[in-house]
Amino acid sequence: MPLPDARIRARTPDDLPALAEMLAAQRPYSGYPQRWPLPFPAEDFIRRDGEDAAWVADLDAEVVGHVSVCGVGTGMEADLWTAGTGRGAEELAAVSVLFVAHTARGRGVGSGLLATAVEAIRASGRTPVLDVVQETTAAVELYRRTGWEVVGEGRPWWLPADHLPVLFMALPDDRG
Repeated sequence: MPLPDARIRARTPDDLPALAEMLAAQRPYSGYPQRWPLPFPAEDFIRRDGEDAAWVADLDAEVVGHVSVCGVGTGMEADLWTAGTGRGAEELAAVSVLFVAHTARGRGVGSGLLATAVEAIRASGRTPVLDVVQETTAAVELYRRTGWEVVGEGRPWWLPADHLPVLFMALPDDRG
């Protein structure tokens, strides 16, 4: 999905240092990721094992956003998504590590990255799924506004005890 003043392109290894800095800088505004500081390098949070693809958004020659798509493995998340969609894990793909620089919020960057990930998932013949922490209301609103539906709730190991359960969402085939 083209943005008026931003360009979405494939992430390269050279993007990781800037993305790690941006992740840290946007955290006070978004609360993402929930655990901070991370117990490992931020680059390892951004670049995931099992990634199918990843993109960044550039605005005025600066990286201002990130999203990736990952296959769905096993565990609580997969169980909730498969039960909620009626599809096997191999028929699903997860939108992951979506974040936008706080200086670029409100400019369509997050929506553009999300649309790019959904398009790639749909092109692979799978159903898009994701998880979102309920306290990140802007993210929850973005997903609901673009047609995502809650298919379950759960408490992943990384969720702080004082948070509401994580929402597990899917985008029905007739949406997005």
